Amino acid sequence: MEGGSSSSELRSIEDAIRSSDVVENRIELLGKLGELNITEKSELASLAKCLTEYTCLDVSQCMLNKAILHVAVKHLESDISNALAHFLALGTKATIWCGKHLKMTLMSSVESQEEEHDNLFFELLLDLLSFSGVSFSALARLPVSTDKLSMDIVEKFLVEQLNLIKDSITEIKRIEPFESVGKVTLEVIDAVIRLCGTYARVVNWESWEEKLERDKSGTHFEGVSNMNHVITVIKYTIEKLCEIGVAAANNGGSLVKVLNFTWKGVVNLLQLGEGVCATKVNVADIVSNLISLVNESLKCAAEAWSSSLNDSISVTEARKTFLPIKFYLINAIKISTLYPCQAHLVRREITNCILMISTFKISLSNEKLLKTAAEVFVELLEKASLDLLFSLLNSSQVKQEFKVEILDSLFGKGSYTDTSSGDMSKFNKISSLDEIISLFGEAMPGERALLLGRVSLFLSLLKFSVDLEEDVKLGITRKLGWFLDILIDEEVYSSILLLQVPVLYGSGETLVVAWQPMFSSLLNALEIFMLVVSSTPVWRELEAFLLENIFHPHFLCWEVVLELWCFMLRYAEPGTVSGIIGKLCSLLKLVASSESVLVPGSALRKLARSISMLLTFGSPSIVDQVYMSIVSDEGTQSSPVTRLALFMEGFPLNLLSDKLKSIATQRILTDYYVFIENFDDKSMRSSGSGVFGVPVFALSASLESLRISTSDIDVKTLKLLVSIIHNYIVSSDKLMKDHYRKLLSETLVIISKMKHLYASDEMEKVIFELENLFISGSAAASDTQLYECKPNLALFMAGLAHMEINETNESAKISTLWELYHMLLSERHWAFIHLAITAFGYFSARTGCNELWRFVPETAALSYDLESGNEATVERFMSEFKIYLEKETALLTTTPCSDQLGLLAREGLTLKEMFQKISDTIVDTSERDNMEIDCEKQTEINGGRQTNKKRKLPDGIRKGMELLESGMKVIVDGLSQWQQTQFCSNELHDKLLTSFSRLEDEISQLVGLAGSD
Repeated sequence: MEGGSSSSELRSIEDAIRSSDVVENRIELLGKLGELNITEKSELASLAKCLTEYTCLDVSQCMLNKAILHVAVKHLESDISNALAHFLALGTKATIWCGKHLKMTLMSSVESQEEEHDNLFFELLLDLLSFSGVSFSALARLPVSTDKLSMDIVEKFLVEQLNLIKDSITEIKRIEPFESVGKVTLEVIDAVIRLCGTYARVVNWESWEEKLERDKSGTHFEGVSNMNHVITVIKYTIEKLCEIGVAAANNGGSLVKVLNFTWKGVVNLLQLGEGVCATKVNVADIVSNLISLVNESLKCAAEAWSSSLNDSISVTEARKTFLPIKFYLINAIKISTLYPCQAHLVRREITNCILMISTFKISLSNEKLLKTAAEVFVELLEKASLDLLFSLLNSSQVKQEFKVEILDSLFGKGSYTDTSSGDMSKFNKISSLDEIISLFGEAMPGERALLLGRVSLFLSLLKFSVDLEEDVKLGITRKLGWFLDILIDEEVYSSILLLQVPVLYGSGETLVVAWQPMFSSLLNALEIFMLVVSSTPVWRELEAFLLENIFHPHFLCWEVVLELWCFMLRYAEPGTVSGIIGKLCSLLKLVASSESVLVPGSALRKLARSISMLLTFGSPSIVDQVYMSIVSDEGTQSSPVTRLALFMEGFPLNLLSDKLKSIATQRILTDYYVFIENFDDKSMRSSGSGVFGVPVFALSASLESLRISTSDIDVKTLKLLVSIIHNYIVSSDKLMKDHYRKLLSETLVIISKMKHLYASDEMEKVIFELENLFISGSAAASDTQLYECKPNLALFMAGLAHMEINETNESAKISTLWELYHMLLSERHWAFIHLAITAFGYFSARTGCNELWRFVPETAALSYDLESGNEATVERFMSEFKIYLEKETALLTTTPCSDQLGLLAREGLTLKEMFQKISDTIVDTSERDNMEIDCEKQTEINGGRQTNKKRKLPDGIRKGMELLESGMKVIVDGLSQWQQTQFCSNELHDKLLTSFSRLEDEISQLVGLAGSD
């Protein structure tokens, strides 16, 4: 068709459209208009103006608007440079109409009547989105607008199109052509992003700040208006893409492609114009949006799994849940890395999110059905969350003081509950982590979960510290003190000892997740950190920390610090090791004192224990170095004290070189025999070192390490023990009795390790003396300090298995042995019970005695009924004894089984409940004179007061009851033995046994009444 005829026909159709009031006629005329081949710029402008004029805002005119859009789309591929404003105005008008109609369509409740109309509208929506995509592509082919009106039209068109896309994505599940809308939406978003890229490339960004400032002051620069327009377009696009990305995420994460296009587009657009565009956008708000998406996704996962968790979460489901979270984190990392100063403005949200992720990992690890989810979680999110934190900590743009502030908020004072920021109110609901975490397995208080999350996060920082800058490593080193303080919390250290956590090993495609105890993970992380900082200036700070905490009072913290020292000695250079050991030895001499050497918890003993343990990981030359360091001070008063402290804490004498080992052994034995030869009360009182009996303590502590020959220890040791006992009994000086008691205990240890001494004739005298001291002597009942010797007495008693024993009742020796074992086995303290049973077990397994039951008293601790605590029988003791021995055998395994761990957990809970009851009990002693009131209950009866008081019976009645009960036990046992040894009629035996059993039952009831009155 010729241009002239086309122009006239175009004008004719336009006039016909304007003159017609019938919608159907206009639609028919628009169809004819679409068939025209219009190429002239002026004609295209006229066409666009006509289409814009007759785009109807009436929501019922879907068909008319659909026809208008068909005509417009057909001609957008032409040169519309003169008609651009009209086409964009058309698109803006249609978009406003679609937005209103979309809301009304979704609000409609009469589905049957509106179905056809709704389908038509959704087709129109697709047409409009297609028109938008083609329009943006057309814009990209044209120069950037220069006049104010055109720029305003472009900007308004952009905003309206992206607003419609956001509304469509928000309601995507309710829109019928789901896939079609999603696909066309992606095309529009892609076209907008490409348009922004094209615009940014045509602008000269050099000295842009100066240009903009001078333009404001009235000085005109060519291209400044274009620059402002481009910045505005990119700014609007970034903001709207963020809104679309949030809307897509809130639809359950199913719009994966939309999420990818929007958030990746945001990251790319922020880099346009050499970062100029980012200065006009609230980058902090973008990061905040991504963090909110992470938090919401975690919360949704927790709620979904906690509400109906019957089976284990599969790998597929876990990855489906956590991959979107990783996507949000990665984009937040990219933006924070590009603009760390802006990201720092929302540091609270970032740090709390990372803490939440760490806490979430602990909660997943604590639930059996979520073990697989925990593994996937660690694989996908642990390092990603740390990279987000590293984007702030490693940035040279973030001031050092701000980095310190970040570390303080996570691991500083007040970090336990540091969630009070006003702008973080929505996130600070994490203080009620019960919403997200408490439903996993056993309810876990929020604060405890947060503490464990902080610990886990700190360990992750240590493990990946190789990626940190030096100043951050220094800051983390200064938080090690905080870390030890956290470990002291009873909930934290108990959880660390019990929890198993997933740990990521390897790199790249060889990543493997393995489960290990949290305590092992803790040590591993600290050791990695030591290696990372070993060749940096930070090492001095770490070494100072280790020295400061070598006396840490908490057992777990001390174990951790000591393990780090041992790790250092295993792998450090020999010169470094020698220097460190030298410092520790100097410190040992500084804290040495005769008053503290026999106190296990003193600084001297703790340091000696640390040095001795460290030396087991060192070379023989280091052991020789320490020994010679102590010996070189032989003339000083502190030398015997420091040497004794080391020996008592396990100094590895066996690791000495052969020459020094021989010298040390000879020195120990010589000093010991000199002490024996000169032992008397006078020599004890005149001891110059301030420690009485140093040679005895030294020999006792070194027997295992040196393996001293049995021929070196003779019967003089037995005579020494007898002398010590005599001196102890006759001494009236409290201090001297204390010294003799300690000597007595150590001498018992020496004898217990010398089997040949039990065959000596002197041993019988030793046994009698011990019986007199502990049982029959005049001071045995009143001496309240002798219990200190009972643990080592148990060791001595175990060694009696190597002694020839005559089991006849006439033997005074066997009776004395029975009495001693009766005393040990009757102890009620759980620790003494364990020691006594261990000793008796060793004795029972090796002795030639057949009547072992004679060694067991009727009042043995394990003889009593566990429920009532009133009835005691030898049979019960033997049954419990058998169970104990079986447990001892089972516990030789290196790996604890689940039953053992469960038993320990139950025992721990029981102990905790008992402690709580004791703490809550208020003992009332106001009415205790001659009679003890156990409890008092008052009840009102007929307006009066009735008092029921529980009183303890007089000792005579209670004692008589106990004698009756024990007597009946002996009679019944005698009847059983009589039947086995005598040939009497079974009928007579049965009658006697029946009668005495009834009598025994009656007596048991009386005893029960006596115990309950």
